[in-house]
Amino acid sequence: MAASREDILNTIESYVKSVAGGTVDDVLALYAPGATVEDPVGTDPRTTEESLREFYGIIEPLEQTAELGVVKIAAGTAAFNFTLTTIMGDQKVEISVIDVMTFDDDAKITTMKAIWGPEDMVAS
Repeated sequence: MAASREDILNTIESYVKSVAGGTVDDVLALYAPGATVEDPVGTDPRTTEESLREFYGIIEPLEQTAELGVVKIAAGTAAFNFTLTTIMGDQKVEISVIDVMTFDDDAKITTMKAIWGPEDMVAS
């Protein structure tokens, strides 16, 4: 049976929270075995646990907050936007991202595509 809307929404909320302030293991626990990540869209997809661990490990030590925006869910697929704010000393960098994810029957992420470009990053 397909994952419920509520279960998918819980995964999305956990994902945004974990990306901002969790560990690599917290993030990877939300992915199904064999999941792929294309972040940003147009880059080579990451297809192994090792490559996902390396990717999310880069942001793990950073001081970050995240705010989830609009979420749309249908047929095991979700699209949502969120803003990730990274604090580096006296500077803040905000990036606005739209993620498109697919989910398995257990609401684990099977694919993630992040849509953003350099113009979506704002330093202040």
